[in-house]
Amino acid sequence: MFSPRAGAYLALFVTFLFAILSPAGAVKHENFKTCDQSGFCKRNRGYADKATASGSSWTSPYQLDSKTVSVKNGQLTGIIIKTTEDGTGTVRLPLTISFLDSGVARITVDEQKRQKGEIELRHGSPARKERYNGVQDWVIVGGLTVDKDSVKHTTTEDETIVSYGPKKNFQAAIKHAPFSIDFRRDEETQIKFNSRGLFNMEHWRPKVDREQKEGEPAPPEPTEDESTWWEESFGGNTDTKPKGPESVGLDITFPGYEHVYGIPEHAGPLSLKQTRGGASGQYDQPYRLYNSDVFEYEMDTPMTLYGAIPLMQAHRKDSTVGVFWLNAAETWIDIIKTKTSSNPLSLGIGGTTDTQTHWFSESGLVDVFVFLGPTPKDIIQDYSELTGYSQLPQHFALGYHQCRWNYVTDEDVKDVDRKFDKSKIPYDVIWLDIEYTEGKKYFTWDKDNFPDPLGMQKQLDSHGRKLVIIIDPHIKNEGNYPVVDTLKSQNLGINNKENNIFEGWCWPGSSYWIDAFNPSALAWWKSLFAYANFPGTTPNTFLWNDMNEPSVFNGPETTMPKDNLHFDNWEHRDVHNVNGLTFVNATYEALLARDDPKHPRRPFVLTRSFYAGSQRQGAMWTGDNLASWDHLEASIPMILNQNIAGFSFSGADVGGFFGNPSKELQTRWYQAGAWYPFFRAHAHIDSRRREPYLEASGHVEPITQALRLRYSLLPACYTSFYTAHTTGEPVMRPMWYVHPSDEAGFTIDDQFYVGDTGLLVKPVLKEGATSVDIYLPPLTTAPYYHYFTFETYPGNGKTVRLDAPLEGHTPVLMQGGHILARKERPRKSSALMKYDPYTLVIALDNAGRAEGELYVDDGESFEYQKGAFIHRRFRFSSSSPSSSSSDGESGGLLVLVSEDLNASPTKQTTAFAKTMKDVRVEKIVIMGAPREWEGRKEVVVVEEGEKERKVGFTWKGGEKGRAGWAVVRDPGVRIGRGWRVEL
Repeated sequence: MFSPRAGAYLALFVTFLFAILSPAGAVKHENFKTCDQSGFCKRNRGYADKATASGSSWTSPYQLDSKTVSVKNGQLTGIIIKTTEDGTGTVRLPLTISFLDSGVARITVDEQKRQKGEIELRHGSPARKERYNGVQDWVIVGGLTVDKDSVKHTTTEDETIVSYGPKKNFQAAIKHAPFSIDFRRDEETQIKFNSRGLFNMEHWRPKVDREQKEGEPAPPEPTEDESTWWEESFGGNTDTKPKGPESVGLDITFPGYEHVYGIPEHAGPLSLKQTRGGASGQYDQPYRLYNSDVFEYEMDTPMTLYGAIPLMQAHRKDSTVGVFWLNAAETWIDIIKTKTSSNPLSLGIGGTTDTQTHWFSESGLVDVFVFLGPTPKDIIQDYSELTGYSQLPQHFALGYHQCRWNYVTDEDVKDVDRKFDKSKIPYDVIWLDIEYTEGKKYFTWDKDNFPDPLGMQKQLDSHGRKLVIIIDPHIKNEGNYPVVDTLKSQNLGINNKENNIFEGWCWPGSSYWIDAFNPSALAWWKSLFAYANFPGTTPNTFLWNDMNEPSVFNGPETTMPKDNLHFDNWEHRDVHNVNGLTFVNATYEALLARDDPKHPRRPFVLTRSFYAGSQRQGAMWTGDNLASWDHLEASIPMILNQNIAGFSFSGADVGGFFGNPSKELQTRWYQAGAWYPFFRAHAHIDSRRREPYLEASGHVEPITQALRLRYSLLPACYTSFYTAHTTGEPVMRPMWYVHPSDEAGFTIDDQFYVGDTGLLVKPVLKEGATSVDIYLPPLTTAPYYHYFTFETYPGNGKTVRLDAPLEGHTPVLMQGGHILARKERPRKSSALMKYDPYTLVIALDNAGRAEGELYVDDGESFEYQKGAFIHRRFRFSSSSPSSSSSDGESGGLLVLVSEDLNASPTKQTTAFAKTMKDVRVEKIVIMGAPREWEGRKEVVVVEEGEKERKVGFTWKGGEKGRAGWAVVRDPGVRIGRGWRVEL
């Protein structure tokens, strides 16, 4: 039965449904707050304005009580004293600074009264009194070991200076009054806290009745704007704010750093724009982090989207630093860039730029991690040690995913599957949106349209393909539905402010939401995925979690009221941005639990909403994009931003979700999407069918070509994911990350590198374009080779124009000095490629050297954690260290060697190697082969346990700007053994 409010909600639901089912248009700005409509954002910006207007007379009302400062066992503790606005009271704020073994510093500030529960809540609210301190339980998985032995400090009345870090070259200079911190590396300040005096912690205070009562004196006028302290209305909902104002704010300055990156998810450029006082083309709103269902989102805006990773990196020539703001509440970030000249007469020439940022969150602690680099790799490794490394996905997940809302029957699915095969187009996964269910009830099948889900999956499995189905966090409120009956009877849902189960509207109509913070709800959720409890699913059925911001159609800003209550009575405002992560965690754990615990397989889960740490659980995509050229163009910086924020397994809907792409756009999107780490096409229910084989002649061929290129490079792609899984380094890498000294690349966000392969990709992103201009950073050690034609280009800090006809490939160059592995036999799916032979592609640098890696495991289990993998390094060089010839010919024998990178082999290593014993290298292609090799007909191959043998060799001379190249024909060496090829 629907609740009594159902009729009132129905009109809202129908209106919303009509909007999202209508043809693509523009985002509904009126549904989402600006800073002026968000009380705490407006207050903190106003605080900043007051400080700025006061100039040098402004003094921050926070000081660290020097008598309370203590440094021991790698931690500094003390009490910050806040003087209240009227100057009559003080507030005690406990401070802890932890200096970690990694060289990361963690700064936390709490509020003593709330911490001790010495406050009164309004409206009789059952909410927790403390500031939320549980986000680290969901986000942080390691790296918190404190350096107890080598931290040194000095303390005076005015400041405390702490020396720390693996090389003892980091310092935290803590000024006591007013409170501020300078973080230094090699005695140079890199990051400043509260240098502008904007630190602000809204303390608890009782509400004062401002109404004058008869016969009593008038109450005092407020010294601050209280209009949004006690309640706030938006979109027909009133937030009751039982704890009153509780926002936190802090200014963080990066002196000498002009560029900052990160804080996804936003649809804007990679190098973040100014949000206050900027020139034309900058923003006037702060970057917002408040996970929201923003369909038809627009470009070039700081508006919030579906996920939030509050990691910011600042970069200048040869130096990278960063901060991680660990707070799951709604957060805004202002950015201002100020130019300082080296002298008054320089007219700005030779000056430096400081990037000033201002962070504020609605509730919670000040909890900030500081990374002092100095390299981009250092930042991402330290961050990944804290929040976890990207999941190593099952191998199939790196193939192509075919999706739409919706494939309407199981016969429809089988027909699509057959037509892919008939067209000789590879794919790995087909997806089902919500219409597969019975009346939008999860854990059911529509018996009329999907009467035989097992038969459908049997056909898919015959070619190694998988099925992904959608399950969202909203549970339909309908009688005789066991799932919702259990949710209600066992109190496993999210509650409203009265602590009764919260009812809202989503796809099924009236719905309840699972509270994935609740351990009992997690255990129940895991049970639902058992094969016995979810008939029609198989080991090849995987999951898609959508709408997990959470999306609530009739809620404020299309989400949940902030005064809703989660497990342990934490308000939703405290946990909003981490909510999606907890739901995906529940699904991830459920997929693990359904398998034999002795033989678990890696889950695959796609999520729309995410937070720091979500990279451990699966993949994300950029949400409900449009079939337009600007959305194709925006996908590259958006995915790059995810990658440098530690979330490599990311992609965008190929073709655009809303609308119908032109044939040209559809083709170009496949050519670009083939390079996304997560490669899925998806389409709205009202869009035309877009399966690749349906495209017209002249378009289906280049789309198929792009798909086959993706499949040929899966060995290199999987190796790049292993690198991300073990080091945190991104799969898609922006120019500034790979070339941190090259200032010309710091704002480039339409070309990128793929892992450590040396592949530099520049997709066509403009309508009608038949060429691209690709920037090549200055390199003195290696040229770039065209991946398909072997044309050579010098790395000279200039752009070169590459032909890019629609019927051709995406322009791709390969930097000299690299080796990658690929597979060249076209198959129907990645599973059918498992035992195919490899081709090694070698791009020589100017000294005739190159190296690269290959990682192989079973592609599905966790046995690799026990050593069941092959990890090889390939090196091409002279065997004599005295060689100095540019062609590598004189001074010693040229050899290509395969070296084992598994430093601790186990019995599982041996067992896995046996399964791969017949997998060989069938070809070696060498770009940049010198003319001295002309005339050679064979080379020597030496393999462990085998006799020396000779195999065929061919050299081809370059012409018209092409490099010479050579092929070693069928060397026959095993991929899992040590060997060398001698030239």
